[in-house]
Amino acid sequence: MNQATSDKLQVTIRQTGESFDCRGNQSVLAAMASTGRRGIPVGCLGGGCGVCKIRLLNGQVSKLGPVSRAHVSRDEEDQGYTLACRVAPQSRLEIEVTGKFCKPFFKGFGSCANPVSAK
Repeated sequence: MNQATSDKLQVTIRQTGESFDCRGNQSVLAAMASTGRRGIPVGCLGGGCGVCKIRLLNGQVSKLGPVSRAHVSRDEEDQGYTLACRVAPQSRLEIEVTGKFCKPFFKGFGSCANPVSAK
């Protein structure tokens, strides 16, 4: 494993201030789940359900695979929206959870981000 993928990078969820470490070759969702935390809702883990939709506020990611256009449009992707199961960090990240189960997860933490083409 090279240095870039073995380094642990911090991911912070803006709504809660919660942070966790993620390797550069690991999906953001897998890293969060491995800590036992529940800050990002977990669905199919394969990019097809849209449950783990996030918006990248700060930092850089690499794609681990395609995302369903039914859940992340090209316009949304251009504005930083993606699925946490399909990206790995390349730097420290600050994210906002925006998926369809956002509200139950963040009750008491304020509002969820509104995707460009909310359904």
